[in-house]
Amino acid sequence: MSAEKMGTVEYIQHHLTNNTIGEGFWTFNMDTIIVSFLLGALIVFVAARLGKQLDTGTPGGFQNFVESILDFVATNVRDAFPGHNPLIAPLALTIFVWVWLMNFMDLIPVDLLPWLFQLITGDSHAYLKVVPTTDLNTTLAMAFTVFALILYYNIKIKGVVGFIKMFLFHPFGKFFIPVNVVMTLIEEVSKPLSLALRLFGNMFAGELVFLLIALIGGTLAVGAAALFWAPLQVLLDFGWLIFHLLVITLQAFIFMVLTIVYLGMAHDEGH
Repeated sequence: MSAEKMGTVEYIQHHLTNNTIGEGFWTFNMDTIIVSFLLGALIVFVAARLGKQLDTGTPGGFQNFVESILDFVATNVRDAFPGHNPLIAPLALTIFVWVWLMNFMDLIPVDLLPWLFQLITGDSHAYLKVVPTTDLNTTLAMAFTVFALILYYNIKIKGVVGFIKMFLFHPFGKFFIPVNVVMTLIEEVSKPLSLALRLFGNMFAGELVFLLIALIGGTLAVGAAALFWAPLQVLLDFGWLIFHLLVITLQAFIFMVLTIVYLGMAHDEGH
């Protein structure tokens, strides 16, 4: 439903509510799951098509674009990750592209896809939240997956005893074991939380700004006032879109770099 047909609060709440099935703990945000899966499938499809059409002589524009992204990610892995692990570069590339695509959904006009969904389903009150990274479940799931890898490589590289020593003797030595345990525990727990909450907070705030700008044209542009509010909405939309394009790229980059850095720390036997 558009902003003209509902109040301001109802309009915002409607756009920030997921389409769900199930109840309680077993509630699934279907729009988040489906959009995330489709964007992941798009990455696989494009990569497979490009892999079959690689030109080593005179590559086309899209191949050059993809190669520039690969070089960008490879450079960041070389700069931030000590040693060699064949998993890190593909993981960093997947995170960067997938998070960027999920963030990019925020640049599609806020009413367009929900309106199409309501048209298809015939339900004028159907919910559809199309930006997966504005769903805390998405960012937490990605962050805890990275955290599981951090724990795995910590134990693999340092051994179980070395991993326990990291909590007992880091950072203040053997005379401050209780303090060391608390400090290291906070340090480790902060890794997935910093990954998840930073991405979610920035994208959720960006979505809210788009909704508020949409309200200018939806609820205020009535009658002669539309001559003023409608052009203002277009101007604000364009300005925020340009700025937000930088935000979504920066957030994908930060998530990728922190993942590389955290996994690099897990590979450091002296940490």
